[in-house]
Amino acid sequence: MKKTIARSVLAVLALSVATAASAQVKPEDQIKFRQAGYRFMSWNMGKIKGNLEGTYNKDQVAAAANAIAGIANSGMGALYGPGTDKAIGSVKTRVKPEFFKEGENVGKLAREFNAAAGDLAKVAAGGDAAAVKTAFGKLGESCKACHDKYREED
Repeated sequence: MKKTIARSVLAVLALSVATAASAQVKPEDQIKFRQAGYRFMSWNMGKIKGNLEGTYNKDQVAAAANAIAGIANSGMGALYGPGTDKAIGSVKTRVKPEFFKEGENVGKLAREFNAAAGDLAKVAAGGDAAAVKTAFGKLGESCKACHDKYREED
């Protein structure tokens, strides 16, 4: 019981800090920071894909999976603050307006993505390429689910 209360208090505090932090970051910087996070995750996904299609290096895969999980679970949702739903000057965004209106579904997709990223990191630590391929596919599916619904085409 005490652990559950402590976890709840920590979760509320973390959310408060993330919300306060996003309020201190200009909207155009929020867009830039979230795009940088997604680019870094994409680069690491490319490293994993390259290992799965070529010579498999379990250490490289584990490092890339840990980077993805770290970013995915870093509180990136705080970078979708007010005013980040559209371009600001030269800072463009491809997020659809529906993203900001469908919070419950967005939260569900985000939780699924975070769980898939964490699972990939856990599986990658074991070094089994076949298991990594399966977990990597699930992570890709969770990316696609959000992109299909909430990301504008180029």
